[in-house]
Amino acid sequence: MKNIFNNKSEKHFNIGEASKISGIHSKMIRHYETIGVLVKVKRSDSGYRLYNEIDIHNLIFIKQARELGFSLEEIKKLLNLWRNKKRSSFDVKKLAMAHIEKLNHKIAELKMMKNSLENLVDHCQGNDHPDCPILEAISIKK
Repeated sequence: MKNIFNNKSEKHFNIGEASKISGIHSKMIRHYETIGVLVKVKRSDSGYRLYNEIDIHNLIFIKQARELGFSLEEIKKLLNLWRNKKRSSFDVKKLAMAHIEKLNHKIAELKMMKNSLENLVDHCQGNDHPDCPILEAISIKK
């Protein structure tokens, strides 16, 4: 990431600027603050949120962790580990490995869904007749 913070004094950004820099919608930024993923930020005398360099880096961290599929609870843990300079990389690796296991489980579920749907599509005539095994399979109570 290029250095957008070239001033010696601390620069503050409003929520629109923070959103543009981080790539996170302003509503999501507010949500992350409300649920405690992002720590409460400073406010101006008028009550507007003011984001500093650390806040922006935290937002970018959150966005990149979300892109890897981490849950908000996992991101809270990752942020705490990231901020803790005395952390053990074992803890980070353990969290990432648990996430990989969840991803593998989800991939297996998606493959089963895909195979089931492909089977139904193969048996659907796809013509002008109303009979369709896809709709029949979906409508069956389990």
